[in-house]
Amino acid sequence: MAYYITDDCIACGACQPECPTDAISEGDIYVIDAGKCIDCGACASVCPTDAPQPE
Repeated sequence: MAYYITDDCIACGACQPECPTDAISEGDIYVIDAGKCIDCGACASVCPTDAPQPE
């Protein structure tokens, strides 16, 4: 199971450097590549809006 980023994302960038597999990319909101995500939750632990959620 992978994480995904909800529309609550404010594109602050806190999550991207925390991802050990570089699965997060920048856009209007950040996006997680489900194929690279290892479901570690590192992104969710630093997000101020709780935008990363498990699928």
